[in-house]
Amino acid sequence: MRLRHIEIFEAIRQAGSLTQAAALLNISQPAASKILAHAEAQLGFKLFERVKGRLIPTREAEILTPQIIQLGQDLAHVRRLAANLRQGRQGHLRIGCAPAIGLGLLPMAIRRFHPGSQASFKISTLHSPGLVAGLHAQELDLIVTFDGQDHPGLRRIPVGATELAYLSRTPTPSPVPLKTLADRPVIALDTRDQVGTVMDQTLRQAGITLDTQIIVQTHYVACSLVEAGCGDAIVDLLTGHAMLKPGMALCRLDPAIPIPIYVMAHAADPLSLLHHKFIDCLRTACQQLA
Repeated sequence: MRLRHIEIFEAIRQAGSLTQAAALLNISQPAASKILAHAEAQLGFKLFERVKGRLIPTREAEILTPQIIQLGQDLAHVRRLAANLRQGRQGHLRIGCAPAIGLGLLPMAIRRFHPGSQASFKISTLHSPGLVAGLHAQELDLIVTFDGQDHPGLRRIPVGATELAYLSRTPTPSPVPLKTLADRPVIALDTRDQVGTVMDQTLRQAGITLDTQIIVQTHYVACSLVEAGCGDAIVDLLTGHAMLKPGMALCRLDPAIPIPIYVMAHAADPLSLLHHKFIDCLRTACQQLA
């Protein structure tokens, strides 16, 4: 039996007539009659008999019915799955992100993505080299990163930006002029981190040298050190907002030091609707946080 045969069989079994079955399938009555005749010709036996004006399944059809009902349910499941895929609601995403992005931006994007979605996530937080390695090893589908470098075999998609901010336990007017940071004791970001590199280059170009006693690789560690009273820190605004506690001041810098945010994916792999929907949610979250 072909798929169309199964559809007409189920429609007639439920409706009891060719006319109503045709209406259920949105086809003409002659078309429905032709499909039924073709199904019976292929099977070699009749599927329905007319009894008091209604089409009643034959004994052979009754034997086929449980299997056809199961096929109908499977077909409905395939249609629902296809609809979910079309709308980006089904699937599994393996997302890697920088720890700073995992604190603020990513939760907002996933919260926006999830209503009405059956998609599942596996989230890994790594520094840039680990993210790139995970993507190359096919362990991750997408990474969200501050890394603006080009990597062979990967494509970079801009989704928004954040900026560096000054975090302190001392009441501080905002914005903080960069020139006032000269010789000020500040917890700084390791230059092996992409954001740390941007910060170091900007300060060097401005002729500013920090009195750095503590260097960290992770933004939220810098925030925790400020909270503990170990000094002030320069962190990205996303992490600063996520880690801000009573008694702490988070100030923008003047001039601002922007930090672009990117999604990276395999250059050769087409992005699914699910990927595109998630990237759109990231863009919206970036706009909201900005």
